[in-house]
Amino acid sequence: MAITVAELVAEPQLGLTLLAGPAGTDNRITWAHTSDLPRLWEWVTGGELMMTNGLSIPADADGQVALAEALMDSGASALAIGEKMHAPPLTPEFLDACDKLPLPLINIPYPLPFIAIARSVAESSLLEESRRLRQTARVYDLLRTAGASEDHWQSLVQRLATELDADLFVVDRRCLHPWHPDGQALPAFLAEEWAPLSGHVSLAGKNFQWHRIRGRHVLTMDIPTHANALLVVLPHNEPHPDAVVLLHAATVLGLQLSRIVLSLEGRHRLAGEFLLQAMDGRLGAAEMESRLAGFDVPPQGLLLASMTADGATADDGGRLANVHIELWRHGVASASLKRNNRLHVVVSADVPDSVLVHCAGEDAAIGISAPAAVASIQRALQESLWALGSARANGLGLARYAEGPSWLGLTSFEEGTALVRRLLGPIFDYEQGQEGDLILTLRTYLDSQRSWQKTATALFAHRQTIIYRMRKIGELTGLDMGETSTVAQLWFALQIHEAMHQ
Repeated sequence: MAITVAELVAEPQLGLTLLAGPAGTDNRITWAHTSDLPRLWEWVTGGELMMTNGLSIPADADGQVALAEALMDSGASALAIGEKMHAPPLTPEFLDACDKLPLPLINIPYPLPFIAIARSVAESSLLEESRRLRQTARVYDLLRTAGASEDHWQSLVQRLATELDADLFVVDRRCLHPWHPDGQALPAFLAEEWAPLSGHVSLAGKNFQWHRIRGRHVLTMDIPTHANALLVVLPHNEPHPDAVVLLHAATVLGLQLSRIVLSLEGRHRLAGEFLLQAMDGRLGAAEMESRLAGFDVPPQGLLLASMTADGATADDGGRLANVHIELWRHGVASASLKRNNRLHVVVSADVPDSVLVHCAGEDAAIGISAPAAVASIQRALQESLWALGSARANGLGLARYAEGPSWLGLTSFEEGTALVRRLLGPIFDYEQGQEGDLILTLRTYLDSQRSWQKTATALFAHRQTIIYRMRKIGELTGLDMGETSTVAQLWFALQIHEAMHQ
């Protein structure tokens, strides 16, 4: 076992003396570290004897007390100060705080070199190093026997917790929800303490940090393979789990999460292929029902949600790319497909809107179809796209089809489709038989404040070519392109067509 503070002070060749904090002399010292930086506690990983020549000690009583409290909160075993160096006078308030915490305060006699203390701690840790190696081997063996299925996650967490003699929780640092659907939620006292910070302040200022919360030491550390996965450790007893072993445990959990995500990605690809075929009408009703059931989504009573994020490529590699994982983490079975910069997700009709918003992120716009059966998935897609257009046009995060505000004065995608067909249909028909860019020209013309020259520049075409194309649009539609009402109608039709385009 590691040397205790009392055992180190008792070594006669060192000549150390205890100035305060006698109640903490049973603390075990995992390492001895020297630092003269002002925020001494930031270099603590748990169990260290922190040695300083005094430059780290504030001159005022309040600063000294705050230093003692911060060292205690971060898990330091003791503080040692070099005699006759740079330390200011130690205040009575500081000594009293060390007694109450308790934080052992040690005097290092001049001119004893700090390396002598570090060597003594290191020599006493040789047996501890052997124990650490054996425990690390057992930690990795747990990964070997865990299996790749997501069903084995909580079993692995519990076995690691037993090995480390601590309670372990793996949560999403953004919302504090368990990272795995079978994972345990944080204890109430931690959730209450951290909830105000969620989504605004990182819970860990560094990758490995001890906290003292309501009288208990709590460790937060990153899971190395997943950006927002946070491991929270609540030790059962003193001494705390070894810092090196904890880092290996986090690695094991990260590797298991990667196994699980790899399995989910395989299912996600199959779901995307199925939805692509279903939305294109290439599957019969019976086959669609059978295949959708394989993704644990009910073929009757489903919703289709279409999502997009701000910016043309905001969902590429961003939050929307992982919506299927976010839904799985919150216990929601889904099948999803990314198509034309939109994400289409099929879920059970009883999934709350709040869960969809949470999983998609605050920057996403979501349109939701009416409850449907998989046999009518093409209509559900049209409804969700219409609702998405309504959400974006009205500045809403989420809109349901046939609920809420109308879109461009229209209440259904049938009305929108009829308007598009009446105004733009002749242009589409013409372009099927001719090589032309009339729709592109019309969109660019309207986006360019109806400027011939700006449109020509944007399309790398001659100004007269743009004039000819716009006249052709007028001939095909029978509309006067010089009328403001005509421009407004065509703009409405283009907005609907682009929103409904799959």
